Amino acid sequence: MADNTTDYPMIVPLPEMTPERAAEVAELLVDAVDLHCHSGPAAMPRILGHLEAFQMAEDAGFKALLYKDHYYVGMPHCAVLKDIYPDSEVELYSGVALNNASGGINPHAVDHNIKLGGKIVWFPTFAAKNHIEAYASKSFPKTAKPMLPPIPLTVLDANGKLIDEAKQICDLIAEGDIILAGGHLHVSELFVLFEEAAKRGVRKMLVNHPSYIIGCSDEDIRGLVGLGAYMEHSICMFIPGRAKQHETEDLIHMMEVAGVDRTVLGSDLGLTQAPKPVDGYRMIVSDLLDHQVDKADIKKIISTNATGLLNLAA
Repeated sequence: MADNTTDYPMIVPLPEMTPERAAEVAELLVDAVDLHCHSGPAAMPRILGHLEAFQMAEDAGFKALLYKDHYYVGMPHCAVLKDIYPDSEVELYSGVALNNASGGINPHAVDHNIKLGGKIVWFPTFAAKNHIEAYASKSFPKTAKPMLPPIPLTVLDANGKLIDEAKQICDLIAEGDIILAGGHLHVSELFVLFEEAAKRGVRKMLVNHPSYIIGCSDEDIRGLVGLGAYMEHSICMFIPGRAKQHETEDLIHMMEVAGVDRTVLGSDLGLTQAPKPVDGYRMIVSDLLDHQVDKADIKKIISTNATGLLNLAA
């Protein structure tokens, strides 16, 4: 569960590190990739904007930053920032989340996303039937201003078969050679979706935070990895902040279950009462070093694996 017992400040600061540890962490963060940055503007309150997130990533030597918003396509923001800062070495990307604001499970939204240079398609998140049922007793997320209630979305028909729109989206993703992310679909939906996606030529599949709302057991993680999927773990769930749900030992266990070659870390940060995204990377890398995780393995899960998913040169 999320940490509701601690009164965190709006921005959780980076803990003090020894100069030796700070240098060790800084070296590992060079060429890092964040596939899950929740900077603003957004319907929910955010502690930093896209520009600051970009500048912090650049200062830390990141290779790429991918903005995620649950309600809009983010590539235009990337293009504007790259026009203003043409000499930056950080690649900026975004994608589309198939929630109600994008027309739901909508092939046209996916086609538009790809044509704009989007690198990822998230299947429904906050509009997923699974998400809505999980938060039936309380509304989550809280937006700055009230929004229309979501219409529940699923990729399965009444017979448990994949709907035609999802199949067409798989074809578009395969043709564009971009990432298919499961969003907040239940693990039972992911197996049906990913099996069909693999048959249709999708080469990059990502399970977002398998330990949160998706319902993945260790056996499920192994099964999804067997279909070719990567497990993306949200850093925000392992470090101090209101979204914390696990300890570092839990992350290490899930890394072992999936294998480091199929594990990716994304910050999932930008939310209030949490660290800023790059500071989140600093925290989790330091924690993993404290737990004697091999530096080569850390590099894989914060950089190398995501670099491959984005088709970037190593």
